[in-house]
Amino acid sequence: MSVLITGIGELTTNTEAGGDALVIDGSEIAWVGKAGNAPAADERVDVEGRAVLPGWVDSHTHLVFAGDRTAEFGARMAGKPYTAGGIAVTVNATRAATDEELAAVVRKHIAEALRQGTTFVETKTGYGLNVADEVRSARIAAEHADEVTFLGAHLVPPGEDADTYVELVRGEMLDAVAPLVRWADVFCEKGAFDYDQSKAVLAAAAAKGLGLRVHGNQLGEGPGVRLAVELGAASVDHCTYLSAADIDALASSDTVATLLPACDLSTRQSLPPARALLDAGATVALASNCNPGSSYTSSMAFCVTTAVLQMRMSVEEAVWAATAGGAQALRRTDVGVIRPGARADLHVLDAPSITHLAYRPGVPLTHSVWRRGERAN
Repeated sequence: MSVLITGIGELTTNTEAGGDALVIDGSEIAWVGKAGNAPAADERVDVEGRAVLPGWVDSHTHLVFAGDRTAEFGARMAGKPYTAGGIAVTVNATRAATDEELAAVVRKHIAEALRQGTTFVETKTGYGLNVADEVRSARIAAEHADEVTFLGAHLVPPGEDADTYVELVRGEMLDAVAPLVRWADVFCEKGAFDYDQSKAVLAAAAAKGLGLRVHGNQLGEGPGVRLAVELGAASVDHCTYLSAADIDALASSDTVATLLPACDLSTRQSLPPARALLDAGATVALASNCNPGSSYTSSMAFCVTTAVLQMRMSVEEAVWAATAGGAQALRRTDVGVIRPGARADLHVLDAPSITHLAYRPGVPLTHSVWRRGERAN
């Protein structure tokens, strides 16, 4: 079944191609251009002057979890600082949950995100922190998400020795989880894992053929960016506190700086230096960091709005970062763009241009969504 979409008021393709019409054929984009030159199709949909862009690519989420951390959030709003240790609360709840309970949480949040235009989702393990629970987290994630990342090095479980736990993560745990995931990640941060521990985990993952990611520079300047660039990681995520050397390193590398502004707002941190990164020539992505502790949102539009209104990104830069930027952070070329051969993932706004995403903050602007060529709403 092919579908011709016409009447596009503004088409954002993230390529040099443009026009006011496109054709979906099966699960892929088949053609992009002017409506007068459109090929025949089985069905025609007129979007009546609305803006069309690629579906959001959310390249950083933590969806395999159980439990609730509203008390922690309330304490933060009352002035208690955010620390890495709160993860342990979710670990206990996740270990106690059944497989079906965990799967239901993942399905719920992916469906919630899809209704808001997110058509591609990465998610991580990291709330199991033992071999059995990390394996089942990876299996459940792989059944529902587009990309899965192993984050056994999320936190040292309470009462365990850090170096002993690192050996478990890079040994038995990695061996068990590796067949289920594409990526490995580490929380390289004060209160979690230091440079040497993080490097040991990532080196072992690379030897297994996994791609690398890093949680870094969230709570202060630290070695996360340096480690990510040194090892050729696809992305370093958070990047809230960066030195001039960190920015220069990112600008001269292929490592994407993935910014998570909803998390910084929720933890009352400074917002990342997006303008400095972009002006230096670094590649920037935006992601939700949807998780129960520090960023419980699936709204990529909220992240885009925040980036424009508070981080000095242009609307075009923010939309690119939330689509093509997220794809680049995942080393994907088939999503985050509208071009022949790409996945037919489309987000139609109930607005004439993407500018309305920031011009009308907080207003739900998703009109319709296609994922893999299927209309989702």
